[in-house]
Amino acid sequence: MPLSPVYRATATYPFVRLNEAAAERRARGLEVIDLGMGDPREPTDPAILQALRDGVRERMGYPAAVGLPELREAVAAWIGLRFGVSLDPDRHVIPTLGSKEAIYSFAQVLLDVPAGRDTVVVTEPGYPVPGRGAAFAGARVVELPLRQEHGFLPALDEVPDDVWDRAALVWLNSPNNPTGTVAPLSMLERLASLAREHGFVFASDEAYSELWFDQPPPSALQVGDLTNVVAFNTLSKRSSMTGFRSGFVAGDPELVDALRRFRPNVGTAPQEFVQRASVVAWGDEKHVERARGTYRRKRELLLDAIRGRGRRDAGGPATMYLWIAVPAGETSESHAARLLESGVLVTPGSYLGPSGEGYVRYALVATEAECARAAAILEEVL
Repeated sequence: MPLSPVYRATATYPFVRLNEAAAERRARGLEVIDLGMGDPREPTDPAILQALRDGVRERMGYPAAVGLPELREAVAAWIGLRFGVSLDPDRHVIPTLGSKEAIYSFAQVLLDVPAGRDTVVVTEPGYPVPGRGAAFAGARVVELPLRQEHGFLPALDEVPDDVWDRAALVWLNSPNNPTGTVAPLSMLERLASLAREHGFVFASDEAYSELWFDQPPPSALQVGDLTNVVAFNTLSKRSSMTGFRSGFVAGDPELVDALRRFRPNVGTAPQEFVQRASVVAWGDEKHVERARGTYRRKRELLLDAIRGRGRRDAGGPATMYLWIAVPAGETSESHAARLLESGVLVTPGSYLGPSGEGYVRYALVATEAECARAAAILEEVL
């Protein structure tokens, strides 16, 4: 059977392996506290659910790729309140089916291999979708390592000019999955400047922008000149709406227009009833504040146990993740396997990229009671 060589070379999505390991243990009747995949299990706010129900009609046609005007307006209003940036909802914003599909397909819009724009730059360890989408689009994928000596931020000064000159697209994920690091506004401004200088697009994945424990993180939308700059965001983490699949891309109006023309071909506009629920979600901050409080409590429960056993918290002040150094003499995978033997499922850092070796990621997705139980187990086995 003819298959794409990119497909044949693609390893199993890491979280599939995690789910299989957890399922095998559960099949033996053993406890599993799942801190592996970053799928929030907090309840979606009742007002959002009611707006979803109210949005369902007897007859509903295909949703338009440009999205409902009310949703674009709600997103632009939220950006104005959150980041102090005034955007035109008709020129600067387009809704997406969550952020994953939009991130995956974005390279298809930008690559120009015959003209020498054949490269997509991503960071690692990290979310594998930007790199995988780029590879399937035919790009040369260049990975920038995130290492502790650079504060888990990409070392931009070490990137050769020929990489910038061949780049069609450069990704940054901040706040970062898995490290929790927040890129300062100065780094976002530097990347925006490099994008204009070298002619690539700077894409900022900001899915975790609202899950912070210190100061609200900045956005690439705050760099001033949005030429060649776009930000991706989603309700999945902010509002515990992973199953709804609702997000947006905002920024350079020429890029938004390109997406407006591209996206009808792939048919990935959110359903209208989801869009109407999303209007309510973007318009309310109280449920987000409650979510931050819940994540803070779970974070403190686990960190108290982890630090109490002498393990090093290497992570930053945001996201729903802890980034924890593994003990000497263990790999990230062997350490995660040892924790799973005691009923706590975490992600080996090596699953997320070569530079993730030496760390494991804890996702704060279990209930508070489950996190308390996990903390008790960790106090015994770390």
